[in-house]
Amino acid sequence: MKSTEGKLIAVLRIRGEVGVRDPIKQAMNLMKLHRKNRVILLKNTQSNVGMINKVKDYCTFGEVDAELVKELLEKRGRLPGNKQLTAEYLKKKVKTDFESLSKALVEGKTSLKDIPGLKRYFKMHPPIGGFERGGVKHPFAAGGALGYRGKEMGKLIQKMI
Repeated sequence: MKSTEGKLIAVLRIRGEVGVRDPIKQAMNLMKLHRKNRVILLKNTQSNVGMINKVKDYCTFGEVDAELVKELLEKRGRLPGNKQLTAEYLKKKVKTDFESLSKALVEGKTSLKDIPGLKRYFKMHPPIGGFERGGVKHPFAAGGALGYRGKEMGKLIQKMI
């Protein structure tokens, strides 16, 4: 993966936790990827890229755009008590809306930590139509579902929302 600073990366856990070695399990816990079909958004920094490379055999990742981040926040953003993130909540607490927040996240001007109470991961459904035919144990470049998928990450997340 190219280390272009400032872009936002989505990381999706595909495989479960049976047979995962401890260093990989610790990296996934640091990224809040505790279960399958969870998505997190990370800034493209050198330390985050190192953690992503450590878990690449259990996750898939790629760049996302502002429209997809907006849709993730609107449909899958959660507050404590499993309450949905609303425009009224954003306007009241952060004085912004979904559109400007998603653009600021992609540009690296803000982070999900700046929204009080927002959970930093997104619970997703399994993809409609399933993963790629190569299965969940093979890399994306070889027809599977794991590893770096670049701009194709948006299509997978769309299938899971």
